Amino acid sequence: MSTWQSDEEPGLADIPPLGWAVALLRAVPLAVTVFGGLAVLLLLRLAERPLFGLARPVTPFITQGVCRAALIILGIRLRVQGRPMHHKGAAVANHSSWLDIFVLNAPKRIYFVSKSEVAGWPGIGWLARATGTVFINRRARDAARQKALFEARLRAGHRLMFFPEGTSTDGRQVVPFKSTLFAAFFSQGLHEAMWIQPVTVAYHAPKGADPRFYGWWGEMAFAPHLIRTLAAWRQGSVDLIYHPPLRVSDYTDRKALAADCEATVRAGLPWG
Repeated sequence: MSTWQSDEEPGLADIPPLGWAVALLRAVPLAVTVFGGLAVLLLLRLAERPLFGLARPVTPFITQGVCRAALIILGIRLRVQGRPMHHKGAAVANHSSWLDIFVLNAPKRIYFVSKSEVAGWPGIGWLARATGTVFINRRARDAARQKALFEARLRAGHRLMFFPEGTSTDGRQVVPFKSTLFAAFFSQGLHEAMWIQPVTVAYHAPKGADPRFYGWWGEMAFAPHLIRTLAAWRQGSVDLIYHPPLRVSDYTDRKALAADCEATVRAGLPWG
């Protein structure tokens, strides 16, 4: 799932009977919402694909609605600071959990950039492919092809969402951003028009729980983490902070742009 490790990973606490009941009460409507929305999206995509190609004028609204509903069902309160940019370009954020999918999609229609392994994950992989996720791998020999893919999506007007850390963490810190994915923004014909918006995602655990409650990292399995999240009687919240966008043409190279994005995202975490 990820490569980042912390010195200590929080274990899964024993879930009491009431917790299992709460998990079930949330799991059923969540599954109906997510997979029902996926079915509607796939049906609409049958007509949307031949008519509009890479452009998706309708189906992203389905994804956005599903993500908003999912957070309501989970009981996790979303607080948004700032505004998503209207410029052409992409957004970059820190990565803490599978919940990021719902949190980042709820206020703004976006397309995630994810590592290729995710495409094969049961459930998550199906959802990711259906919603237009761009899958990449980190092999140097594929760098040119992936750069061309990014350019095509950006030219089609897609707002891409990158996780430049290249892994998920416990949500309490930001690890160094990898600059490789920023190269596409410096392509001829894109450089002058592109903007990058740094975004901070800060989870606040339920009262009395481990501060890293929502973090999903290391070798954590998806199913136990999902169940633990569903079983929380009182949920926490998440702050989504949209920072001022950065103009790509103001930077001489991808490393400088990545460094500024990293510093901005890190500064948005309330615990530093």
